[in-house]
Parts: sequence; structure tokens; C-alpha cells
Amino acid sequence: MKNRNLPSGTRDEFGVRAEMKEAITANLFAIFKRRGFSKLTTPILEYADVFKPLNLTNYRPYQLLDEQGEALVLRPDLTLPVARVMSTTGVELPAKWYYSGDVFRVKKQLSGSYNQLTQAGIELVGYASLKGEWECLKIALEGVAAAGITDWTLELGDARFTDAVLAALPIPEPTKNALKQALFAKDLSRYKQLCKPLADTAFEPFLNEWPWLFGSFNDVIQVVDTLPDIAALVPVISNLKQTAGFIKTQAPDQEVFLDLSIPSPQSYYTGMAFQGYTQNSSDYLFSGGRYDELLTSFQQVKEPAVGLAFDTDALVDRMPEPASADQTLIYFDTDQWQLAEATLNDTPNSTLCLADSREEAGQIATSTNRTLIDLTEGR
Repeated sequence: MKNRNLPSGTRDEFGVRAEMKEAITANLFAIFKRRGFSKLTTPILEYADVFKPLNLTNYRPYQLLDEQGEALVLRPDLTLPVARVMSTTGVELPAKWYYSGDVFRVKKQLSGSYNQLTQAGIELVGYASLKGEWECLKIALEGVAAAGITDWTLELGDARFTDAVLAALPIPEPTKNALKQALFAKDLSRYKQLCKPLADTAFEPFLNEWPWLFGSFNDVIQVVDTLPDIAALVPVISNLKQTAGFIKTQAPDQEVFLDLSIPSPQSYYTGMAFQGYTQNSSDYLFSGGRYDELLTSFQQVKEPAVGLAFDTDALVDRMPEPASADQTLIYFDTDQWQLAEATLNDTPNSTLCLADSREEAGQIATSTNRTLIDLTEGR
């Protein structure tokens, strides 16, 4: 017997949820287009090599072979296909793109997560200014607001922070690498052991707090300010402080957290990273950041780039469900089609009833709890 069940981690969508997803996608597209972004569509199937820069720690892609035996995957990411387009089509830079589509990631069994996710996002290629990050964050604020979500947290970070601090520590390189691994793994006993040679140095106060360097922006910055002067950190901290100030001007009540104790969301990030989330959920509403080295995976020329991706499913999961309106059925004879069309246009939340008989129309109205307009009445 053929298996007619859905593949693990996928789902059908219909009714209210499908309509909510369509509505939030339309709202996001309206924001993207109003701010001057152009649509870019890429295929679901890509060569596996496109995604070599991707960190696949928590998932793996669906894989198959083409007729020549080349490895193909269902795309697990939408940023890297944009980078491929930019490197193979000769598009003039700078460029602003927006996109939407499904990505496919085989999660760990029993993780409770879906393998098929819908994303909508933007990519700014050729913009090196901090204004690129701010444009992404402004759109993030508008996108979450458009979904009707008010209680959420914005988290900032920077891919450069950890390496800049480690580079300044007066310890051998192998010890620095081991310290980084212990920090990210939250292996506190190992971390403390590796930090012992730095006791009674100017770095000690910061190192004592580093594994827990997450929380309110101002609280984390106070800990960072205990570090001795590190030239490589000056632009990093300056950009973070300016960005927190920018968020304050755009959304004064928005909660901003800073996390400087974890790895970047993707290994190809080269600068600031940002994510939005709600309490009691592991799914981010959106994530993004700067990845100025990304195009070098496909070409020799380095181009600055920054992007933002909304998890459309996560937005829908947290949207308030719209109040359902009673629908009206319009029953008519075939020679009354024009009258039925006019009635449809004049009656809010109505639909044509295509039943063969008045009795069938009545049964449909009763079983679906709808009002019935019978245009054949009196015939």
C-alpha cells in the first residue's frame, strides 16, 4: 500500500492559518517594496556546493542527485542562493533584494520542530555602512509590529567580539582556542581552569563574567567596560552602542538585550548580528546580520553585505487569531448568474453556493452554520 502520510517534519496548511500566513507575507512584502527593495526568486533545488559556508550543526539538508550524479539539496537557507545569484549574473551593485520561500532542514528526531520552514527577508549587497544594519533593524521592528506582536525582545551581538578579546589575551594560541571552545560550550570547569594563568591581570574581572555575558544592554556594556583598552574592540562597541541608541529613537519601549558569550548564528557572519524572540519559545521571529565575506565563497571579489530573514511560521504562531466572520451562501439557478455576481459584490463575506438543488444548498448552510440567500425563492 502506498504511503500517503506526510514526510516527517512537514505539514499541510489550510483555512485560518493559511490565510494568516498569506496576510503576514503580504504585509512584509509591502514593507520591503515601500522601502525600495526588488523581488528575487531562487529555485528550491540547488547544488550542494552552494551551501558549503553554512553551519549545519543542528540540522542537515535533504539531498539527492541529478542526472549527472551531482549532489543537489533542497535549499536549507535563502541567503546563500542570493550570494550565488550576485556572483553569477553580474548584477550591478549596490543592490537591495527581498525574497520569500520555503527552506528545508532535517532536524534531530523528536526535536518537535518542523523540517519545512517559510522565510521572508531582505539582502543589502554593496553597503558597508552601519546604515545597512539600521535599515534591517527598522524593517524588523515594522515587520513584527505588522504581525501584531508587542511583547518581544531584540538581541544584539557581534561576530568580532570574541576573537578580538582572545587575540588580546597574553596566553598561547592553543590555549586561546581551547578557551573559546569552553566558553561556547559553557564548560565552566574547563573555562575556569584555562583562565587561571590570567588571574591578577587586567582581564580577570571581565573573564570572571564572560560565560554569563548576556542580558540587558546597559548591564552587559558595564562588564565590557572593565576590559583594558583593545583597539579592535573600539569600532565593535561603538557600533553596538550607536545601534542601541538608534533602536531607542525608533521604538522607545523596545527591550534590547546584548549577548557576547555565544557563537554567531552562522559561521559566515563577520560583524553585528541581531535576533528577535518571545519568551517561552526557541524559535526566533527574525535573525540577521553582516556577512562581508559571503560572496568570496563564489568569487574572488569581496563585497559588503547585510541581511534579515523573518521566520514567517514563527510570526504566524504568535499572531492573535482574527475574529471569524459569519459567511453567507448565495444559491441561484444557472440563468441567474449575473444576479448572483451582483449579490456577491454587494454582500460582505459571501460566497456562491454551487449546489445542484435548493435542498442541497440548505443542507450545506445548516452543516456549516452559514446564512443562506436563496435567489430562486418564489420561482
